[in-house]
Amino acid sequence: MDEIGKAAETCGFLTNFHDEGEGQPVVLLHGSGAGVSAWANWRNLIPRLSKNYRVIAPDLVGFGFTRTPEEFEFKFMSSWVDQLQALLEHLGLTKAHFVGNSFGGALTLWLAHEHPDLCDKLVLMGPGGWPSKVNENLELLWGYKPSVENMKSILDVMAYDRSIVTDELAELRYKATIREGAQETFEKVFAPPFQRWLDAQALPIAALQSIDNEVLIIHGRDDRVVDPMCSWHLHSHLLNSQLHSIGRCGHWTQIEHPERFRVLVEQFLQE
Repeated sequence: MDEIGKAAETCGFLTNFHDEGEGQPVVLLHGSGAGVSAWANWRNLIPRLSKNYRVIAPDLVGFGFTRTPEEFEFKFMSSWVDQLQALLEHLGLTKAHFVGNSFGGALTLWLAHEHPDLCDKLVLMGPGGWPSKVNENLELLWGYKPSVENMKSILDVMAYDRSIVTDELAELRYKATIREGAQETFEKVFAPPFQRWLDAQALPIAALQSIDNEVLIIHGRDDRVVDPMCSWHLHSHLLNSQLHSIGRCGHWTQIEHPERFRVLVEQFLQE
């Protein structure tokens, strides 16, 4: 298996997605880093989780191998909410669990707010979605210009254990950003000033309080990209939520603590 999976017509463009396993559907939503794709984010989790669930992992429009039209106009957060609604319709699914990483966590909350009928349990990992200021590490992430050195700098702030940021990993992620049109699309999604895009991810407090899904929030205690307090604030306002903080862990829980992350997710879904 590689980054290119199946293709589905959604909202006038082809969405690239992975679809593995059988059982209750679980949709995995990736983050917003340069060179990101569903496979890059979830490649370690998909084979394990798909032993017990049907795992669906799409490349959100603007990222990965989803074919984003040149004239496409990004609308936060409705472009991605509409895409996910169309993908589930294409697959004949009326409801699914959702697991969202960072930006994907904020998107999960938006989907639950706007289409509660589509959402079962929600897992938010290092989620956006709470009002905060863009820090220097997020500036680095969204302001990326293609080079192996710049990619390694980005990966370095993502992980608590810097030993996992290898030259090979940086090279792989860098190559994803120099595919034809990839960097231009990335800069179109996150054109400066960046604060407006962070603000656009946050639902009003009343909307958060109206979400009654069961929610598991997982956050690395040492996250330098998204302040762990963002998860505490979300936990404070989401009616049926639980919060799990992991020490010696940065923004990459599913990569730095893969087995712990999988067990937490599966136990939560089985409750």
